[in-house]
Amino acid sequence: MDENLREKLIGVSVATLATALFKRGLRNQVIQGVGPLQRKGRNMVGPAFTLRYIPAREDRNQLTEFRKPDHPQRVAVETCPAGHVLVMDSRKDPRAASAGDILVTRLMVRGVAGVVTDGGFRDAAVIGELDIPAYHTRPSSPTNLTLHEALDLNVPIGCGDVAVFPGDIVVGDDDSVIVIPREIAGEVADEAAEMTIYEDFVVEQVKGGVSVIGLYPCTRDEHAERFKTWRAERGR
Repeated sequence: MDENLREKLIGVSVATLATALFKRGLRNQVIQGVGPLQRKGRNMVGPAFTLRYIPAREDRNQLTEFRKPDHPQRVAVETCPAGHVLVMDSRKDPRAASAGDILVTRLMVRGVAGVVTDGGFRDAAVIGELDIPAYHTRPSSPTNLTLHEALDLNVPIGCGDVAVFPGDIVVGDDDSVIVIPREIAGEVADEAAEMTIYEDFVVEQVKGGVSVIGLYPCTRDEHAERFKTWRAERGR
């Protein structure tokens, strides 16, 4: 991933990115029902590497499956590239865990940028303390084998009602996770970075007692001129 793009996306919120995507007609890019296990104070940014689960069938999903070196869940953990985000389609079903602390620790050690599931994690409290951003719906103790079969790697998936294609850019902040189509990630990041600068100015003005009318969005020349001066003074 281009490091300039990564740096821009680290500094913008999911809310701002959602607005930039909405301007382009994309209304449904925030992964629904998913939040951080623990706030990290920094954005998760990286291309998507995907894992798809299907409903488990009892004759195919016994504990012995984990002994197989080609088990898709284990392969995903060992092959998700550094700097990428592992995104799992767990069918929005957190009754069985998508993964646990050992697998997420392995992802962290391998340099993976983060992990997202529309299901749940077991050992969630431990995962929350790890130095890797992780997002899920709620804690879940049963192994994935009880309800989910890991099947496909790096294919288009649905996660929290959002289509995720391999290589799409995934950004998570302390609120939620958004998926940016990779073809427009650069222009969206540029616009979101500019929006963030103006929003910082707006917050300062509002705290100083200024009305939001005509300020946010900017529809008055006086605010545009004040922003121009504010930005020059701060070198932004």
